[in-house]
Amino acid sequence: MMKAYMKSALLAAALASSTVALPAVAQELKLGYVSSERILRDSAPAKAATQKLEAEFSKRDRELQDLGAKLKASADRFEKDAPVLSEAERARRQRELTELDRDLQRRQREFREDLNQRRNEELQGLLERAQRIVRQIAEQEKFDVIVQDAVYFSPRVDITEKVLRALNTPK
Repeated sequence: MMKAYMKSALLAAALASSTVALPAVAQELKLGYVSSERILRDSAPAKAATQKLEAEFSKRDRELQDLGAKLKASADRFEKDAPVLSEAERARRQRELTELDRDLQRRQREFREDLNQRRNEELQGLLERAQRIVRQIAEQEKFDVIVQDAVYFSPRVDITEKVLRALNTPK
């Protein structure tokens, strides 16, 4: 009986000593967090890309707004004139309005697709550069893990400011 008790005590002591050593290992793990949303919103290259896209697409946007105003004015004129128009004239103008509306919708869809494609191209380059910077920081400061877009993070592991500073300095 004493032998079994000794074995249990030794086993308990071994388990206790191993759990004491575990926190020491866990404390050596260096974690970091990066907010890609902040990088895409606050970095100088992201703001420059946004301005570039606005300049690139502003003319087409104005053209679409003008076309939309033309369609609205034509529709208002049609509704006002409809009671006094002949059946043939009413049908012709209705067809014109339908064609104009279809054209506007097509152009808007093409505009959105082109804008999204260009935005993705611009942001992809920015994200690739940000990831290179994160890797450099991780290697220089000996991080074990850097997490992007976590559900929860402690502000003490947030390295987003370091990444933003590196991104905001010219290449």
